Amino acid sequence: MFLEERLPTDAKLGTVVSDDYDVDVTRTASSAEYRRLIQPFPIRRFRVSYIRGKGETLYDEILALYHRAYGRFAGFRVKSLDDFTTNSDTEPPTAQDQTLAVVTAGSVYQLQKEYGHGEAPLSIGYPVRTIFKPVAGTVLVSIDSLSISTGWSVDTTTGIITFSANKTKAITAITKGSTTTINVGAAHGFVVGDSARVSGVVGMTQINGIRANVTAIGSDTITLPINSTTFSNYVSGGTINTRPQTGEVVKGGCEFDIPARFDSSIDVSKLSPNARQTGSIDIVEILNP
Repeated sequence: MFLEERLPTDAKLGTVVSDDYDVDVTRTASSAEYRRLIQPFPIRRFRVSYIRGKGETLYDEILALYHRAYGRFAGFRVKSLDDFTTNSDTEPPTAQDQTLAVVTAGSVYQLQKEYGHGEAPLSIGYPVRTIFKPVAGTVLVSIDSLSISTGWSVDTTTGIITFSANKTKAITAITKGSTTTINVGAAHGFVVGDSARVSGVVGMTQINGIRANVTAIGSDTITLPINSTTFSNYVSGGTINTRPQTGEVVKGGCEFDIPARFDSSIDVSKLSPNARQTGSIDIVEILNP
């Protein structure tokens, strides 16, 4: 169960934040340690406490969320002020930030973020946080370093990127120039902004493997911003595809929230007739919401 709402922003001021890993440590009588990494994902924990003065509503907002979540039962979103984007934790996200995890090659990918860069990782690789809760309107995607603005969608409740149905057409002719016009036949279905990758061309082999965004369309042609003036002449063959193809790297970036739940009760101490202080409110990341 999950509430698609964010912990009130004010509650994060003065919050203690920590990351942990699920490691099972067994010690023998000789003091040897045997360590087992139960799962490779970082687990974020938050500890919130505050004083409620007269007229303040934060306590009421958190208490209301606590009850809507049935205490520890349901999850909700938390924005971690020191780590809420895929670009250096707090910088505006870009389409090149992180390599996306492959769910179904060529069509479905998962947003994620790697941690620990700076030195070589263990043989199992860098720790990775799966991004289940991207912030709507912040997600960016690229294929082989080309930013893609159309042809995909994101589910902001799961972090899943899904590419639209593949538009694929056989190439029948290519006109060289500072931009390149490619004949793909009538009723081709391409629109300006589509991302198109060229492959399988005979003769003008320099164009194979290049991906570009369509800048113009004709009744049987598309134009790509590829300077082909020095390329060899087109001879035959070739295909245009819009979806990611084998060997292409899909990356993305976004702002994101941490899926979390309450991990304690809410205790309140009466300091005066108009002031209340909570004990620590523990909140823990949900690794698979």
